[in-house]
Amino acid sequence: MRTYILRRVVVNIPVIWLVATLVFFATSVLPGDFVAQRIAAQDPTSTDPALRQAQIDAVRKDLGLDKPVVQRYFIYLGNLLRGDFGISYQTRESALQGMKEGLPYSLQLALMSLVISILTSIPIGIISAIRQDSLIDYVLRVFAILVLAMPNFWIATMALLYVVRWNLWEVPISSAPLLWEDPGASMRLFIIPAVVGGLASGAGVMRLLRSQMLEVLRQDYIRTAWAKGLRERVIIIRHALKNALVPVVTVLGLSFAGLLSGNVVFEDLFAIPGVGRRILAAIVARDVPVVQAFVLVIATFIVFVNLAIDLLYGVLDPRIRYS
Repeated sequence: MRTYILRRVVVNIPVIWLVATLVFFATSVLPGDFVAQRIAAQDPTSTDPALRQAQIDAVRKDLGLDKPVVQRYFIYLGNLLRGDFGISYQTRESALQGMKEGLPYSLQLALMSLVISILTSIPIGIISAIRQDSLIDYVLRVFAILVLAMPNFWIATMALLYVVRWNLWEVPISSAPLLWEDPGASMRLFIIPAVVGGLASGAGVMRLLRSQMLEVLRQDYIRTAWAKGLRERVIIIRHALKNALVPVVTVLGLSFAGLLSGNVVFEDLFAIPGVGRRILAAIVARDVPVVQAFVLVIATFIVFVNLAIDLLYGVLDPRIRYS
């Protein structure tokens, strides 16, 4: 196991380097310019092209943007090796400062969505499989297809409009409290995006788990368990579900990584100051160091989530061996 983990970590290093390289060069050719936007915002009435260009050149030199792209790339890699992700153009603070501040919000939303996804998808997938082609199976399959078909941002928008229109509860968009700061207000803010995001990510899991359960239930060892007179609950939970969960765990793990890094629409719609909303603001402002740092950290997180999923396979199925 130790050898396998070490080998996977070593293999992941070139992957992270490749992500860092792609992100650097992709952000270097983005349309628009932070420096020009900043100068125009500071002095919108200036009409002297020479003065404006001189100001732009001075700011570029201060930020190190006057150097060739290749030179800046090697400086960037050298800083990464020292754990330096750069300085934000806007705040002149560490590029990771915004992630540190936004991570609790994104993590809470992602965990709430993941819990709802698990609590809905796994029971529905099991019931749909063990009651195959029954009325409840058709109803649950139609529900999963509808959730997959409808855009989750539209559902969240409609839910927010009806909550406000019917005055069901007050959504504290202006304050955005966390669960440990104000549990009641935090639940009122996060519950809609968490439920909608959880159902959206869980709909695919429902269908996958149903198909896996149907395949496992046809195996010989399940027929033997039925012949021995074991109770249905024991057969389903102890024997069938554990083996059917192997591919489902992969989807759930990747869903969690996607929820943590990709809730841009929900965070922007509900004014949640999480990682997604901050990286969107950095892209709009062309704050390149922040974009590079956020993307690299998220990519590294996804890489190690994949490693954790692979290790979990051995727990779910003892037949899997690592070498």
